[in-house]
Amino acid sequence: MSTSDYLAANEANWDDRAPLHAARDGSGYGVDRYIDDPAALSEVVKFDRPLLGDIAGLTAVHLQCHIGTDTISLARLGATVTGLDFSAESVAEARKLAADTGDAVEFVRSDVHRALDVLPAAAFDLVYTGVGALCWLPRITDWAAVVAGLLAPGGTLHLREAHPILWAMDESVTTDLALRYPYFEQVDPLEWDDAETYVESSTPLTATKTYEWNHSLGEIVTALIESGLRIEALVEHQSVPWEALPGQMTLGDDGEWRLTERAGVAPLSYTLRAVKTA
Repeated sequence: MSTSDYLAANEANWDDRAPLHAARDGSGYGVDRYIDDPAALSEVVKFDRPLLGDIAGLTAVHLQCHIGTDTISLARLGATVTGLDFSAESVAEARKLAADTGDAVEFVRSDVHRALDVLPAAAFDLVYTGVGALCWLPRITDWAAVVAGLLAPGGTLHLREAHPILWAMDESVTTDLALRYPYFEQVDPLEWDDAETYVESSTPLTATKTYEWNHSLGEIVTALIESGLRIEALVEHQSVPWEALPGQMTLGDDGEWRLTERAGVAPLSYTLRAVKTA
């Protein structure tokens, strides 16, 4: 298979997930709360706020935004936000949700690699990327170039992502931490075949095959520096917003999952902030 075949399979999978994640029956992402409460924020954005800082008045783009819950949350913090995603179904659900909540958010369909074909260059004060985005990208250098191209001089990238050491762990081992998969970026992706998504849903997926690539922390940092960004902060966290290692984690009141017996042994996610130099 070619890289385009891998990405097409991933797109079909996310098209399949989107309506399940956007269900109005309390399953999926529980999107009703954003409609019922105009001040509601996603747990991800709540976690990000201390390092995200005051974004009121900023022009922001949320890359790989999926159904827009984090995008809408950023808008509720005062930013003018555009969400971008390659999945047509995700963008459709995001637009529907924003219409139902009344939040003024624009959503654009595009592969993140072609973001500069549909969005203005050097026009954004903030590029935001959330957890579970980078693993779908074959080459981290290509992504870093897009981020640099979108940011205005002095603009900031805010990235929170699952730690590459977590992506290298075998989640099927439920009794201890076990490294199994590549930590460093590989040409060929890992192939998965799974009819379930990562949140409660009522229907199994039909487009079950996905392809993922890991990227080491060093590869990510170096790619951003080489694209003209200056790293301002790199904070590793002992939590992640889903049960990444079933049977070995405890859910906290903040919606974050942490290791139960092996707390502190490994980082599970990280936040990176970088600024585009003039």
